[in-house]
Amino acid sequence: MGRFSIRMIALFATSLLLLPPEATARQVNVGLPAHRVAHRPAVPGPNGLVTAGHPLASMAGLRTLMAGGNAADAAVATLATLNIVRPQMSGMAGNGFVTLYDRVSDRVYSLGATGAAPLALDPSSRTADELNKGIHAGVVPGLFGGWIALLDRFGTMSLAQVLAPAIDYAENGHPIEASVVAAIESHRDLFESFPSSRRMFLPRGRVPEPGETFRMPDLANTLRKVVEAEQAALAAGKTRSEALRAAFDRFYRGDIAEEMARFYAENGGDFTVEDFARYEPIWAEPIHTTYRGFDVYTSPPTSRGGLEVTMQLNLVEGFDLRALGAGSAETIHLLSEAIKVAKADVYAYAADPALVDVPVAELLSKEYAAARRSLIDPSRVMAYPGAGNPVRVDESGPGARAAREAAGGTATNGRRRHLAEQAYAGSTTSFSIADRFGNVVAATPTHGGAFGTGVVVGNTGLTFNNGSRIGSTSPYPDHVNYVRGGQIPILNNSPIIVLRDGRFHAALGTPGGETIGQTQFQVLVNLLDFGMPVQEAIAAPRFTLSGEPNFYRPGAEIRFRLEDRLPDDVVGTLEALGYTVELAPGYAFGSIQGITFDAATGALMAGADPRRVAYAVGW
Repeated sequence: MGRFSIRMIALFATSLLLLPPEATARQVNVGLPAHRVAHRPAVPGPNGLVTAGHPLASMAGLRTLMAGGNAADAAVATLATLNIVRPQMSGMAGNGFVTLYDRVSDRVYSLGATGAAPLALDPSSRTADELNKGIHAGVVPGLFGGWIALLDRFGTMSLAQVLAPAIDYAENGHPIEASVVAAIESHRDLFESFPSSRRMFLPRGRVPEPGETFRMPDLANTLRKVVEAEQAALAAGKTRSEALRAAFDRFYRGDIAEEMARFYAENGGDFTVEDFARYEPIWAEPIHTTYRGFDVYTSPPTSRGGLEVTMQLNLVEGFDLRALGAGSAETIHLLSEAIKVAKADVYAYAADPALVDVPVAELLSKEYAAARRSLIDPSRVMAYPGAGNPVRVDESGPGARAAREAAGGTATNGRRRHLAEQAYAGSTTSFSIADRFGNVVAATPTHGGAFGTGVVVGNTGLTFNNGSRIGSTSPYPDHVNYVRGGQIPILNNSPIIVLRDGRFHAALGTPGGETIGQTQFQVLVNLLDFGMPVQEAIAAPRFTLSGEPNFYRPGAEIRFRLEDRLPDDVVGTLEALGYTVELAPGYAFGSIQGITFDAATGALMAGADPRRVAYAVGW
């Protein structure tokens, strides 16, 4: 397919998004005819599907599939393009997780592309704000190493082929979207602090206008450098794997790493060439649970969200949700309470498994779920509980004393100090891809907070994930996830693949910071309990919980927010159960992208969330 036709398709897809937001919200409300439950159609893909957080990223993935690539190839093309069109949410120097179903081996795999805090980091000399944004924030870039690992193990194309769309958009530009402009505006003061940041995000000395052509030439140059390393190795007779490793080494051990270390040294930061050289992406067994005959696979620690989603499913498996009905106050209440119970545990125990023994099997046991389920009262709302003890299940039910110290991990050190407790918001994106060979990828990359650290690193065009921030780390010195040099902080990213009777059934993932696990949980229930089609399951009204000051603290004040598209009697019943309900705009929480397979018809269908500028495409 020629370049002109691809761009025309992308412009047409973008034009379909330009409905007034108020009209869009009302079109999915209860006032619609009974057969209209989502204003977007599910997208078929007999030869392949991509559903991602921006139309151009979806098209980059689809172009790769149409050129003969598989889901892994398309995933890297999508990831690289998201760096250009969603620079606040994801990037080459960000972090993320990938969950992949490989048809040949008939197995599900998990890839962690998450970097550690710099070895020299001393939290006793930093404030929470400094760990969130600026030269003292950040973790080692993980995502580019993940690109290489994914291509090497499961891909078929060269790095040059899959990075071509991203290099084109970085060099020649694309019409910048309004949400990116708003994010740049909110970070303008920080960008003004570094010439490298001003050059990339304020290229004419001002914030770009929506629709203005936006280019990232320094990032294009970095992308070209890794492609050059690969192509030079191939020209020298190296194998495909060796050539991909040459690109990896140029980034983490070559001149790109040296430029990153130089910039941080000159500006008083902590990163050194050693920090970059010690990084490797991690292939690990996905965590797994069964739920009503389905097999659910997702990311292990250093993901918190994977544990959260699977534990929530285990908790509600003991209730007949289908009898209660989708969108009922009773169902919402049980889901909300399960979220609180699961969060109490994962915030206590989840940490870098290279440094901490995380009791994953015990947390996921059905016996433990039964004990913790006894905390849930269908007739009233509970306070945010403390953690249970998955090793001693008898200490985890109501009235039992939970061994909270088991999650402490380390004793308080005199050099460590309590940091400000308020968690900082995250900024993430997600996509799912299915190819014509039967492979499926779900990926959730992130910059942590918007633009990560907010610092463009020298002439690389890169911004690091700010995983050192409170939220990804705990503010409490004797907690297993307190910020420490050389430790990988916890992400909430947890892309999911579901199998049924050994066959692919669904793939999904979402951004949303602390709400990632909550959103995926609600959509999974829509799919697996209520049998909704994928677009309907995504569009259905959702709720979120937030903890003040954070979810690390037992007894935290819980804020409950509900999208305003449910009947008044649902809100009234929730209030009678003890909720203080805050109504949010109709499409407010998350941006989930999903693919489902219908075994009866053999159809693959994709859905994209109307809550953000996401789009699904197929061929």
